[in-house]
Amino acid sequence: MGGLVIRALLIDMDGVLFHGDQVLPGAAAFLRRVGGVPHCFVTNNPIRSPGQIAEHFDRLSLPVPALDRIVTSAEATLTWLVKQKPGFRFFAIGASTLHETLALQGNADAQNADFVVVGEGAGIDYASISTAINLILKRGAQLICTNPDNTVDASCDGQHCVLPGGGALVAPIAIATGVQPVFVGKPNPLLYQMAIKRLGASISDCVMVGDRPDTDIAGAQALGMHTALVRTGRFASGDRLPAGIMPTWDCTSLTELMAQWTATSALRDVDH
Repeated sequence: MGGLVIRALLIDMDGVLFHGDQVLPGAAAFLRRVGGVPHCFVTNNPIRSPGQIAEHFDRLSLPVPALDRIVTSAEATLTWLVKQKPGFRFFAIGASTLHETLALQGNADAQNADFVVVGEGAGIDYASISTAINLILKRGAQLICTNPDNTVDASCDGQHCVLPGGGALVAPIAIATGVQPVFVGKPNPLLYQMAIKRLGASISDCVMVGDRPDTDIAGAQALGMHTALVRTGRFASGDRLPAGIMPTWDCTSLTELMAQWTATSALRDVDH
């Protein structure tokens, strides 16, 4: 796209840079190339804290980001809940990091929770589903989910595998109660807005790089942001785009994306 100069980047991680412990082709070169561009990593995955994500980058021999340049759906969920009710009470289902993040400004309370919060990772079972259902139906708790993704790309025993995402894990509770959850993560705007604020960037100067058209691309497009779709996750090279989704760049890989940016001098102001 001629004439566009990229001044800031939001970058998804799972399915863009790696699948679990497997680095995707071109990821390291991409991160080195955009190192001079203000950028922030945004993820719908609430399992790892920013510190754990930085450690994961280090283990994978990828350039390690500063912690304030990582925004997770767990952090966004905490921000959203505090806005709704400071000092909120919660019952959470998901990995330990979600519980720890919410406890920074909220109070765990399985008897009188204001919010039932479902995230990804281990933790959901018959007992937790039952507790959640009764909190919603009998106590009027609001059902919240960190992210709407039905699946997550991961690495299992060194091989690419697919795990259940937030959208799949919250479904039993939504079905049992007849209550639709509030989804906090992409494509909803909060995660993008938090990242853009940290960068001090404007929407028009920023590009979202992601692998999912229904979350990464749709949410950024709705905010008026330029977008780059890389088909290295669950959305494959031959898949048709959902109606109304029109990424600025549509590439098979980060390597192809970088070639297109180089050809159009989109990164000319930070060439080195």
